[in-house]
Amino acid sequence: MAASPSPTGGGGAGAAHGSGPSSFAFDSGLEIKTRSVEQTLLPLVSQITTLINHKDNTKKSDKTLQAIQRVGQAVNLAVGRFVKVGEAIANENWDLKEEINIACIEAKQAGETIAALTDVSSLNRPESDGQITIFTDKTGVIKAARLLLSSVTRVLLLADRVVIKQIIRSRNKVLATMERLEKVNSFQEFVQIFSQFGNEMVEFAHLTGDRQNDLKDEKKKAKMAAARSVLEKCTMMLLTASKTCLRHPNCESAHKNKEGVFDRMKVALDKVIEIVTECKPNGENDISSISIFTGIKEFKMNIETLRENLYFQSKETLSAMLEALLERTEDFTDCAYTSHEHRERILELSAQARTELQQLISVWIQAQSRKTKSIAEELELTILKISHNLNELKKELHSTAAQLAADLLKYHADHVVLKALKLTGVEGNLEGLAEYACKLSEQKERLVETCRLLRHVSGTEPLEITCLHAEETFQVTGQQIISAAETLTLHPSSKIAKENLDVFCEAWESQISDMSTLLREINDVFEGRRGEKYGYLSLPKPVKNSANLRSLKPDSEEQAKIAKLGLKLGLLTSDANCEIEKWEDQENEMVLYGRNMSSMAYSLYLFTRGEGPLKTYQDLIHQLEVFAEEGLKLASSVQAFSKQLKDDDKLTLLLEINTLAPLCHQLQTTIKTPLQSQVLLKVDKCITKARSMMAVLVQLLSLCYKLLKKL
Repeated sequence: MAASPSPTGGGGAGAAHGSGPSSFAFDSGLEIKTRSVEQTLLPLVSQITTLINHKDNTKKSDKTLQAIQRVGQAVNLAVGRFVKVGEAIANENWDLKEEINIACIEAKQAGETIAALTDVSSLNRPESDGQITIFTDKTGVIKAARLLLSSVTRVLLLADRVVIKQIIRSRNKVLATMERLEKVNSFQEFVQIFSQFGNEMVEFAHLTGDRQNDLKDEKKKAKMAAARSVLEKCTMMLLTASKTCLRHPNCESAHKNKEGVFDRMKVALDKVIEIVTECKPNGENDISSISIFTGIKEFKMNIETLRENLYFQSKETLSAMLEALLERTEDFTDCAYTSHEHRERILELSAQARTELQQLISVWIQAQSRKTKSIAEELELTILKISHNLNELKKELHSTAAQLAADLLKYHADHVVLKALKLTGVEGNLEGLAEYACKLSEQKERLVETCRLLRHVSGTEPLEITCLHAEETFQVTGQQIISAAETLTLHPSSKIAKENLDVFCEAWESQISDMSTLLREINDVFEGRRGEKYGYLSLPKPVKNSANLRSLKPDSEEQAKIAKLGLKLGLLTSDANCEIEKWEDQENEMVLYGRNMSSMAYSLYLFTRGEGPLKTYQDLIHQLEVFAEEGLKLASSVQAFSKQLKDDDKLTLLLEINTLAPLCHQLQTTIKTPLQSQVLLKVDKCITKARSMMAVLVQLLSLCYKLLKKL
């Protein structure tokens, strides 16, 4: 949904194919300000920790004194920026102004206190006798630091309340306008209201997109992505379904089609509010309770505790856990599409698991009364045997689900049924409609069942949620395609009915494509090729505020200007590679992140020359987003390494880290800040930030290498 679809034009195809809610060019000053608050807070934490942990007996060399003073000044400057942001938020939110201002005043006082206590540059001079510093009043620094962190936390919590209120207000506006759209009777009135609705959806999508980016919980992030994907796709469906109803007011299938879209959007809007307010409705089941892989993981953890504690749980509990787990495998064995070989193997492994649990329980009972070495070894052996059996069961279940999904995707790759439905519609062929509607229903049920099996073997909670989202999407969209096709068959000459069917078919094809990517993700997780974090399939590519960048390539004049920006970047890439080659341990985490950044920077450099894998401005912006994330990972890794160092070296390294992390956040903010048509200006700013990050990377790699050698 790169732009609000036109209610009067040819259906606003951009809405169906754009880069999603995250690409809306709506600017929320509060979101950018609160993000700035968090970015300001990050370097504060490590700097304050360094001051508090500074050893009193450390030799006060000039280098140490200068480093301490620089840390104190950096804290005070960061506090100053933080206070400005906090005051700006307060001025825009009168109900919280007093609370925020009080916290900002406390933060400012604490920052000034820290700066004064760390003003130690004159300590080696005689006139400094009697001066109160960190060496004479360490308690003062600790109190100031606690006050500072307390006040910063209060402002962040208050700012978070403001953002949640904004999202709720935005949702309420969208709902109110949707109610008006449901009741509208004239096309002219619809056009006016839908235009307002489009603007409100842009605002809502931007606010929820920023919220999703800020979520730390991967499960909530996936849920938010799924809900926002529904809203994105349904906005286009709502447009064409409503227009079809207005054109054919007495058509029952058209009204059914439209009601389905409105109902799904309302559920998605409620889901977003549940996520941001953390209010879970009564009776909502935790998705992890229906995943076989999760059940196997929990069961294995429970039997492994027997190595440490023979009385941790009862035999009945373990037996019940295994039975519940094996009962879920019936989704595979009862599935009509599971091959005979897979079904037999799953049943065999299930029976074997029951037998081995009984053996484990028998040895367990003996171990409780006879604490001998032989019994302990036998217990260990039975634990290993049942664990191996469950691993084999996991492999078989994964193989079954993956094979079914792959075969299904291959079989339906050409979308024969959708094409047939479109043809029967424009021909007004009611018999053909009945035949192909039945075939689509069969295809839908098979896809839904396959998604359910994939959910069991997905391996991570976010992927489970994406499977559930795919399952729901096929279920709902399949029925809506049939109602849209029925409307077209009854009105074969209707252009809007044909357009409406096209939109629902495109949504189906898009979900098929997403399912293919989902299968690849599940296979990657199962085979250990990647960790917990990955892109969310229910959202379009994570490029924000770049609707104008989607398909644009630099022209010859722009390419010439961009080329000048990239030269320095190419040189810095070479410098970074030279530093990386010095390291003996090429698998060191810092080296891996550094190599990734260098590789991405080289791709950016090639783009400035009109070469390489990055072809469009959107490709560039996406690469820059990943580059910034990798920089933050490197900063985190270096900070962990700094804990092994002595005070002087630690201070020196932390100051370098505190240069890199803010640059990463500044790059992220620049990427997210819309600049309308000023694409070159945005590219210029982003590449300049990337160059600065690469310069710091070269220094960090060199410094870490020396410090590691010193250790």
